[in-house]
Formats: sequence, C-alpha cells, structure tokens
Amino acid sequence: MSIQSLGGAIGESLGSSLTVRMSGAGGGWSALSLKPVSSGRIASIFQTMVPTGYTKLQEERLSMVDLGAKPDVGSLQNGYRQETSHIEGRRLLDRASRSSVTLSDCGDGGYSETEPMLAERRLSGEEADEEEEEDDDEEAGLGSAAQNMPKESPLAMALQILVPFLLAGFGTVSAGMVLDIVQHWAAFQYITEIFILVPALLGLKGNLEMTLASRLSTAVNVGKMDSPIEKWNLIIGNLALKQVQATVVGFLAAVAAVVLGWIPEGKFQFSHAVLLCSSSVATAFIASLLQGIIMVGVIVGSKKTGINPDNVATPIAASFGDLITLAILAWISQGLYKCLDSYPYVSSLVCAFFMSLTPLWMVVSSKHPASRTLLYSGWEPVITAMVISSIGGLILDKTVSDPNLAGIVVYTPVINGIGGNLVAIQSSRISTHLHFHCAPGEVPDEAKGCYYPCRTFWGTGANHRSAQVLFLLVIPGHLIFLYTIHLMKSGHTTLTPIFMSVYLAAAMLQVLLLLCIADWMVHSMWRSGKDPDSFSIPYLTALGDLLGTALLALSFHFLWLIGDQDSDVGD
Repeated sequence: MSIQSLGGAIGESLGSSLTVRMSGAGGGWSALSLKPVSSGRIASIFQTMVPTGYTKLQEERLSMVDLGAKPDVGSLQNGYRQETSHIEGRRLLDRASRSSVTLSDCGDGGYSETEPMLAERRLSGEEADEEEEEDDDEEAGLGSAAQNMPKESPLAMALQILVPFLLAGFGTVSAGMVLDIVQHWAAFQYITEIFILVPALLGLKGNLEMTLASRLSTAVNVGKMDSPIEKWNLIIGNLALKQVQATVVGFLAAVAAVVLGWIPEGKFQFSHAVLLCSSSVATAFIASLLQGIIMVGVIVGSKKTGINPDNVATPIAASFGDLITLAILAWISQGLYKCLDSYPYVSSLVCAFFMSLTPLWMVVSSKHPASRTLLYSGWEPVITAMVISSIGGLILDKTVSDPNLAGIVVYTPVINGIGGNLVAIQSSRISTHLHFHCAPGEVPDEAKGCYYPCRTFWGTGANHRSAQVLFLLVIPGHLIFLYTIHLMKSGHTTLTPIFMSVYLAAAMLQVLLLLCIADWMVHSMWRSGKDPDSFSIPYLTALGDLLGTALLALSFHFLWLIGDQDSDVGD
C-alpha cells in the first residue's frame, strides 16, 4: 500500500516540492524523495519529524492567503484521522481573515483578555447571524462537525517533543552545575538572599518566555500570523510587554527576597538591599530581552518548517533560559559586590538606568492592541507566580545553609525546569484546543462537572494522550540528566540506588500533580473568560518551582535520616 501526500517546508518558494512516501501496514515513515524545484531550495531535514496533516493544514492556510484558492485538505495519514474537509478549511481561513489586528485598531479599547487570539467574536449582530446560518448549512452537509486541527499520533507527538525536551533538560543541568560553582562565590556567601532570587528569576522563563511562546504558538495555529503586518504587530507588542513585566517583576522579586531574608534573621543592610535590587532588575531585563528574541525566531522557524510550535516552542524557550539567567545573575552580583566598598553608588545607578527604560517599553506595548490589554490585566499571574517562586527560593536558601544538605543545589534547577517544561507543553496544547473548538466561557463536554484526576490521563478529551506521553518522559529524561551530572563530576551526592529511587519518586509526583492541576486550571480559566496562554503558565511553572524545591528538600532530609549520606557533602 503506497500513499502520496503533500509535505515539505511551508513558504512561497517550495510549495509542494517534497513528496513523502509511506509504506507498510502501519503507515510508518520511509525514505524521502525530493523533486527538482525552480527556486533550487530543498526541504528541511526536520520535515521528517513533522506529521503530514499538520504540514498540509499550514500549507492550505498560506495558499488561501496568497492565492485566494479553495483548500483541499484531503485525507490525513500517519496517525491522523480524515477530519478536515475543504469546507472546514475555508471556514477556518474566513475566520482568520476577520481576526486581523492592525494599527488602526489602536483606538478601540473594547478588547477582552481572550480576544487577541479570537477577534472573530467581535462580529456585528447581522454578521454573527449570517455566520451562524452559514455554519449550520455547512455542518448539515457534513453530517458531523469536523475538527479544525488534525490529531497527532503519540509517536509523532513524542518525536516533536523529544529533541527540545532534551535540549531544555541539558540547559537545566548546565544551570545546576553553574549554581553549584557560584554558591561558593563571595557574593553568594555573604549575601545569602541571592538564593531567594534564584527560583524567582529562573521562574521568569515560565512567567514571561513560556507565556510568550504559548501566545504566539496559538496565534500561529489559528492563523493570526499569516499576514506579515499582523505578525510583526504581535511580535513587537509582545516583546515590549515582556520587557515591562521583566523589569517590574525583577524589582518586586528583590523586594520579596529582602523581606523574606529579613523576617527570620531580623537584620537589614541597606547596601545589600540595593545590590539585590540592581542585580535582580538588570538580570531580568537582559535575560528577558535575549530569550525573547530567540523565542520569536523559534516560533517563526516552526511556522515556516510546518512543525507544531505548541510542541517545541515552550521547551526551547527553557533550553538555555536557566543557564543564561543564572550566569547573568552570578556575574552581575559578583561584580556589584566587588564595587560595594569602593564605589557604593554603582548599584543604585544600575538599578535606576534599567527602571528608567520602563516607560519607553510601556509606550511601545500600548500601541499594539494584542499586548495593550495584557499591559493592564496581565499582572496578576506574573506577580503571584513570582511570590510563589520566592517561597521556593526561601526553602532553597534554608536548605543550602545546612552543610549536610548542600548537594541539593545542583539538582534544584533540573527538577524545577523539567517539571515546568512538561506542564507548559500540556497547558499550551489544551489552550490551543480550546481556542480552536470553544467560544470563550464554554468548555468541552468532557471538562464539565467536577474535576477528577483520572480525566487528565484516561478521559475522552483531546489531550489525555499528550498527558500520558509527557508523564512517560519523566523517568528516562531524569535518568539521562542524572547520569550527565555524574559524568561531569558535579554536585556532592553519589548516585546510589536509594538516592535515585527517592529522587525519581519526587520528580514523578511533581509532574503528576502539575499535569492534573494544569488540566483543571486551564479549563477553569477559559470558563471564566481568561486567556490560558497568558494566565495559566506563570502559575503552573511557579507551582513547579515550589513543588520541585519542597519535594527535593524533603528527599534530601529523608536520605540524611536513613543514613544515605556522602562524606563529601558540603565540600
């Protein structure tokens, strides 16, 4: 049995130049054959990891934008069901064209939190009635409602998630190794409140970078980035918004660190407080800008190659986020600490400089409708997540202060980062599904009623298989990262069978709780009219930091009590 289907990199230059042949009873992947193209370009090798149905859906959307042709999606193979007809494709693009946001919309302040992704809900009464009648007529001809998004097979999903997941994991391993080294620096030794800053600043990856990735991934999937003007409006507005949030959250994280460090000890040094504020604000600003630019490149690249950005964007956002943030924090903190005695005013100048740029970013962000709404309403989850992460930082600070438990440092970014990465993927997928199939305030039938944990993994919804795949990645992923730490001779803990068993149990419990919380939280926020892309991921990654740090601290205390100790712990 041989079936030919369209594939290849999306774009004006390639079109349908790549032919993917699948053979065998299972419809598995086989060799690729390339046909000559007039432009002389060849398809990306990453296309072999892209499900055919998702690529074809992207191609049909772009062809409608460029040529105005009717889409013919046809049969979807390799794990996809034949669910999308040419009528459904036309309806999808009609709605996407009406959802265009341009600079001319800046004067309209009537945007809701979910409307930047679903602007087609703003139809006038007559247009809405006509749309409803047209939909009814088309659905009557189809028999049953067709799904707008093709369904991914577990294998295709795992292939797309695996590479960025491993990259993100190695990034967290690198961050843990850096933290293990810098904990002995003078700034970290004498100003221990910096440890409280670590989860809060690393959590900006979840609060800002992953939220940006989720918003832009949803925008790509619903056709909001097909137009170049529309695409750059979203990108510039969201980047400016992210810089505002990073600066403010960095300052508030420093305030929280000062307060949480002062309460148990009862001591307060103004010079140390200024150094914490300067280090936090500068680190948040620089790291957020670098990671935001990388994130935009990933989203645009995923769109051009036909890869579902929901599967790759959020893990890649975390690949080097922890390492970049932690390296910048250590470098700036140590530099300002050396200047503390001879040039005490440097810390104040650094903090004032970055804070003075905030009004500029606010002006840029307010000129774009998609980000202007979040400029006023998007602070609650970001600030709350920062507070939750700071509590995790307090746990880390007190644990590191015990010489018997110093080995926790190298593993904290790993368990926190992996849990946050996995739950961010699930949250982004659920949010995209809701944007496609449900109006704001409405949830699928399977999500109605009281929540129960079994629904997340064995329910009838569209995302229970992704929850299973993500949960199954926990043990092999952590084993790879633990062995990497062992090979690099980092940390102060030997990989004994007891240690690995306790550590893996803590990691599995963390991810299990996070996936269940994500399922409940995303649907609850959608039901209340809030955009999950902007509200759920900050909470979930912050909870991942808190749960990961707390469970890891409990694990180390348990190992110490039962006698699984190392003679070099604390060296």
